[in-house]
Amino acid sequence: MDDTSRLIRFTLNGRPVSARVESHLDLVDLLRSFDLFGARESCGQGLCGCCTVLVDGVAVSGCLTLAQLVDGKSVTTVESLDESGTLSVVQQAFIEAGAFQCGFCTPGFVMMTHQLLDQNPNPSDDEIKDYLAGNLCRCAAYPEIVRAVKSAAARMTTAAAA
Repeated sequence: MDDTSRLIRFTLNGRPVSARVESHLDLVDLLRSFDLFGARESCGQGLCGCCTVLVDGVAVSGCLTLAQLVDGKSVTTVESLDESGTLSVVQQAFIEAGAFQCGFCTPGFVMMTHQLLDQNPNPSDDEIKDYLAGNLCRCAAYPEIVRAVKSAAARMTTAAAA
């Protein structure tokens, strides 16, 4: 047995899983071993948000998070948002607003938007921009992203009131 690896158990998108991981393995690479490619490594420094996933409901940079740190925790990726075959409200709003161009950064923005709307169901434009400041879109779809977040917030508020 390799001294640098250990067996971890965690919940991945609602399902219990386990994996033997090396001490240096990051969360993005661990997710790839489960055929989950939504969280993408771009900068490798936690600066762009492309690798954003939720660990116990909190957004983290998958490129900076060591896989061993998710032992016993719950990891949620963008792939879990439409497992029922229906897009989440946020995903649908991003599509309708055209809040992407190349799409590389979109999963990170979607995950951050889910967390934002969980914490603040009716954010202002400035609150949206501030909250999503750690996510970079190299195609500059920022106005559309803000529009998508506002649309998703409105739909979620309407659905909650019904």
